[in-house]
Parts: sequence; structure tokens; C-alpha cells
Amino acid sequence: MAKKILFIEDEPALQQTLVSVMQKEGFEMFSANDGKTALELLANEEFDLVLLDLILPKINGFEILQTMKKEGKNTQTPVVVLTNLETSADIQKAIEFGAMTYLVKANYELPDIVEKIKSFLK
Repeated sequence: MAKKILFIEDEPALQQTLVSVMQKEGFEMFSANDGKTALELLANEEFDLVLLDLILPKINGFEILQTMKKEGKNTQTPVVVLTNLETSADIQKAIEFGAMTYLVKANYELPDIVEKIKSFLK
């Protein structure tokens, strides 16, 4: 059975590109382009991994992390933060709120991100 990944990202080009690549790799991909939609999906589906941007419309990524770890079907689901926020305070806050790891978009090429995601799901 394919691993289910929720990708929470408000940048359409990145959303479409990564979803397409991950589907070709055999993953079942779900998308949310804002925090409200993400929380609705998290309440109704179980995921093997969540890829989370922190800067989102409606509800930000930090709030999603806090909500996820307290309630719903995905309290134990690993979360990989994929964002352009790169201050040590943001990184520390995300890890404290339950993120498994923190990737700064500008520091990675798409193939690197794909390989990291695959390694987290092994």
C-alpha cells in the first residue's frame, strides 16, 4: 500500500511539482494550500508523513503543529517542516512543537528533498 503524504504549501508551483514527482515515486499525495484546509484533512485522514510550510494563509504552520500533536488521527505522524524561515528561533520553535526535522527550501534542490522524504518513510 502506498504511503500517504500530506503536503501543506501555499506556493502553487512548488505544490504541483513536488506532488507530481512524489506520485511518480509511488506515494499517495494529498495537498492543502492553507492551514484551514490542512486541519480539515488532518481531522479526516491518517497520513504517514506531513510536509509543512510555516508561512500559510488562514492558519500558520506553528498552529498546525500544535493542533496536530494534541488532537486527531495524526498525533504520532512525523512532520517535516519545509519552509524559507531560517532563524534559529523558528527552527527551535518548530522542533519544540513536534517537527521531526526542519528543511530550509533555499538550501535544497528538488531531488534532495525527494530523497530526504523517501528516507524518512523507510
